[in-house]
Amino acid sequence: MYFPVRDGIFQKRIADLRAVDGVNLQIKKGEILGLVGETGCGKTTLGRCLLRLLKATAGRIYYKGMDISKFSEAKMRGMRQYLQMIFENPYYSLDPSMRVWQLITEPLKIHHLAKSKGLRERADDLLRMVELQPYHAERFPNELSGGERQRVEIARALATAPFFLVCDNPLAHLDVSIQSQLILLFSQLRERHDLTYLFIAHDLALIRRISDRITVMYSGKFMEEADCEEFFNHPLHPYSLALLSAVMVPDPKIERARKVLLLPGELPSPISPPTGCRFHTRCQRVQLPLCSNEKPDLREVKTGHFVACHFV
Repeated sequence: MYFPVRDGIFQKRIADLRAVDGVNLQIKKGEILGLVGETGCGKTTLGRCLLRLLKATAGRIYYKGMDISKFSEAKMRGMRQYLQMIFENPYYSLDPSMRVWQLITEPLKIHHLAKSKGLRERADDLLRMVELQPYHAERFPNELSGGERQRVEIARALATAPFFLVCDNPLAHLDVSIQSQLILLFSQLRERHDLTYLFIAHDLALIRRISDRITVMYSGKFMEEADCEEFFNHPLHPYSLALLSAVMVPDPKIERARKVLLLPGELPSPISPPTGCRFHTRCQRVQLPLCSNEKPDLREVKTGHFVACHFV
């Protein structure tokens, strides 16, 4: 996914912002794939591209064997009830002028899935599904807590009985106790409704609790992909090692003694990314000119464990 960078009176295209640059991803039915990386690495853009909320610059998107990247807008509109998104910040994604029952039943009206007489009853069922009470239905978003707002966001996404959900960092603005409750809720909803998730987050400790498989993204590219326990027990990419070293340990003695791997520099600009390996400007293993000239492929080094590094 490239975004044009324009300048001048006539808004001439002078460069491209390479938000997502040549990634290959498979998500199996019923699994939760965790996508992690620094802010600005392209995680949310990738999620929006998968749902065709953004039209990808190039590439293909397959859902149940169908190439939905070729679908017309009219045909894609019919698919959207099966592919839904839970946004990061419900303070912005929920219309403050609408009551809760109106918010979560709006998708039903758009897709003609329920008659007007049954909307309120369906709203009550959806609220119970996310562990809210029917009396919440008459409230406005500003009358709810942060956790309750996020539950309303989840209920709205579930209204059309989707098969696939992109969860865009939905626990970022919540305290730890509410995060734990919602992680349990996501897991229960997957089992009850046979859902598949792409779960985007920054917190590796949180991702470990919910994901079956983990993909690490850096500057628009994938660095490592593995099953959850394999990733945490045997991380291989230097960037993954740095991310894991930053995860806090609840034992104060271990926390004081452990070493955090500090990466030099900043996340590179997606307008002019480094040549060769995207990570070579911050990598402790870098060997020039190999790393600056040749792009490492995401290759399988163990069964189900993929790494994009010349020295793994």
